[in-house]
Amino acid sequence: MKFSMAYMYSRRRTETLDYLQSMLGQLRAMAEAERCDMLTYLIEMAYLEASDIIRGERPANVHQARRTDAL
Repeated sequence: MKFSMAYMYSRRRTETLDYLQSMLGQLRAMAEAERCDMLTYLIEMAYLEASDIIRGERPANVHQARRTDAL
């Protein structure tokens, strides 16, 4: 079975984002255990950003979002 390049890119990207989200979750737990409130908060924001990108609720590219908003 052959897959298109777009499919392969999309799959790899999704796997990478899933991995990043998993690592951010672990980092968040570590920061929280050490009572590093600001670090916990910032990691949580990155975790939520990754979640939004995975669900397609936010573009991964900030510049692309700015161009779309300007139109």
